[in-house]
Amino acid sequence: MRIVIRGTVQGVGFRPAVYRTAVSLGLRGTVCNNGSHVTIDVDNGDAFLGRFLQELPPLAHIDSIEKTDYTVPDDVTGFSIIQSEKGLKEGFSIPTDTAICDRCIADLRSSRRKGYPFTTCTDCGPRFTLLRSLPYDRASTSMDRFLVCPVCSKEYSSPEARRFHHQTVCCADCGPSYFALDKEGERLPGEPISTFANFLREGKIGIAKSWGGMHICCLLSETQHMREWYGRKQKPFAIMVKDMDAARRYGEPTDAEERQLTSPFRPIVLVKKRQSELTELISPGLDNIGMFLPYTGMHHLLFDILGEDALIMTSANVPGEPMILDDREIMTLGADAYLLHDQEIVNRADDSVVRLYNNNKFYIRKSRGAVPSHIDVPIKGHAVAVGAQENLAGTVAVDGRLYPTQHIGNGEGIGVPEYLESAVRFQMSLTGCEPQVVAEDLHPAYLNRRFASALSEEYSADLIEVQHHWAHVASLMVDGGNLEHMTALALDGTGHGDDKQAWGGEVMSCDYDKYKRLAHLEYIPLLGGQKALTDLRRLRFAVDNINGDGNHTSFTDSEAAILEKLMQKSVRTSSFGRLLDTLSFCLGICETRTYDGEPAMKLEPLLAKGRLVDGFETTTENGIIRTAHLFSDIDKYRNKADAAYSVVYNVLKEMVDSAVDDAEANGDKYIGITGGVSYDVPIVRMAEELAGKRGMSLVCHNSIPNGDGGISTGQAAIALRRL
Repeated sequence: MRIVIRGTVQGVGFRPAVYRTAVSLGLRGTVCNNGSHVTIDVDNGDAFLGRFLQELPPLAHIDSIEKTDYTVPDDVTGFSIIQSEKGLKEGFSIPTDTAICDRCIADLRSSRRKGYPFTTCTDCGPRFTLLRSLPYDRASTSMDRFLVCPVCSKEYSSPEARRFHHQTVCCADCGPSYFALDKEGERLPGEPISTFANFLREGKIGIAKSWGGMHICCLLSETQHMREWYGRKQKPFAIMVKDMDAARRYGEPTDAEERQLTSPFRPIVLVKKRQSELTELISPGLDNIGMFLPYTGMHHLLFDILGEDALIMTSANVPGEPMILDDREIMTLGADAYLLHDQEIVNRADDSVVRLYNNNKFYIRKSRGAVPSHIDVPIKGHAVAVGAQENLAGTVAVDGRLYPTQHIGNGEGIGVPEYLESAVRFQMSLTGCEPQVVAEDLHPAYLNRRFASALSEEYSADLIEVQHHWAHVASLMVDGGNLEHMTALALDGTGHGDDKQAWGGEVMSCDYDKYKRLAHLEYIPLLGGQKALTDLRRLRFAVDNINGDGNHTSFTDSEAAILEKLMQKSVRTSSFGRLLDTLSFCLGICETRTYDGEPAMKLEPLLAKGRLVDGFETTTENGIIRTAHLFSDIDKYRNKADAAYSVVYNVLKEMVDSAVDDAEANGDKYIGITGGVSYDVPIVRMAEELAGKRGMSLVCHNSIPNGDGGISTGQAAIALRRL
């Protein structure tokens, strides 16, 4: 029999597992890696499959098995692994970077690899971040320049060894190595990880190179020092905790959150924090904290040496720019010490960030451990989508599969458009994508449109514009099981609308061919454009002006006169995000936005404990949901939590009612919620309750990011339908 198996079959010890099963059964034949699949020729296929499917490697995943009659030649004796072939690229699937496994951690502490931080095996370790091309062989990775020593070579060649055919097999004698540098870039003597740990122990700021990128790190006791040094006054830091006991000292993870934390993919998970002065300093004004567990040998060794139970760990980059990979460039950040290594990182991959809601996984950032991955769609063809501007990711579509890139960053940052292009082109090279259509956001000023135009020209592909919130809903339709129609709440900060205004509080009825805007929040002028996004006084001025209130205590008379003139000239917004910003300012929660989403995030603890009270009702008139009047007397209301909850609840009720009416007319039993605001669990819970009262279920995201990281997936689905 000839057996062709597709799925995650490269870099997971698949061929060695095939070999061991065949040999144990005394079968003759061969196994070969063909780029997108594995081909097994064996003289008794039924016997082989009966055993092999019970003994799959832990990282392997089978999508399909094809069986055809085949006679193994008489001159084939025994069973062997033969050389990889380039093969076809369609349907490729390689494993993500996977945390060091328990057996390798044991090797770190008592074997010939004791203390060697690059210890991995076929069940764990980096894959995507060191991959240059397919098939997944050593020559196609950044390990190609490290010649295997005789002892590792014996392991590689021994079927009974755990590292049999492990493509990145290495040890201290033949593999990559760490080294420590001081602030001036001079090499420091001694064992590198211990030397680095000593700097951290002294209260210094360090930068450590890992898989897929680098982290800025320090002791938790140095959090305020880190904020001053990094210029990050309010934005929360993630902490890496030594183990689950440490996780429970700083947070209160649920059982589901613990499963995520301890999963082989080791994302940063947002959990309810235990309130203390220290945790408040780590995530100011929030009721959650982002934490993750060690995932490399270096992390485990560092904790062993330090004796600490947690460290601040944040991506090493200039704010707004991609994570730095170059050893020389990283010196410009001016840390006190550096722990670097000589293994090239081919593909950046920031730490993934997730938040759980019921049984749903909300990806705030989908990257290391979750990429590469694909989503099956029932539409063939080749397409590329370049996303929007914030929290960028691209998507490559090939014959019924969507392949999102890793998280890229914010498109206005220096180097981000180039990073997007390299990530998209790498996915294209892996999949063999030759786009027939390229999709971009409607906003004329987004920098990634240049790449979209160039790609369209290069491949003579159609270039299409996709409205921002339509793409959000389309991504949710794909995430919800390739639904053909959805009426949804698209709630975010901003997205360019058909009328050239800044949308963001929309009720939309969508399929992959078209959309209809059913209702939206009342337009509020953004006085001074971008300035209104950070200086929240301007939002309050605008709603006061709409309400006829001229008591502008936050501005001088001359400033107020200028803002009055801007009322008729400024871009207007229907954004739910700006509604939350205004509410946060009016309730004294946040006066100035210092990072994306800050006012809304700091409002969330109030929404979580508020209750519905009278006095904040609203109406919908000709599809416009009135909001400005809700702020008329809000200062007089003593219970801030109840005021916040009641404003949001009543606005959501109007939106949900509009969505449900349309869903019922279309025969749907569900409505959706998408966009960056849908990371806010109290808001999603309110929407689910309101939908339930109308007999509707609420569809939420689960595998595609709720926010702008999922935009390119929706764009790609719409682009494919155009074909």
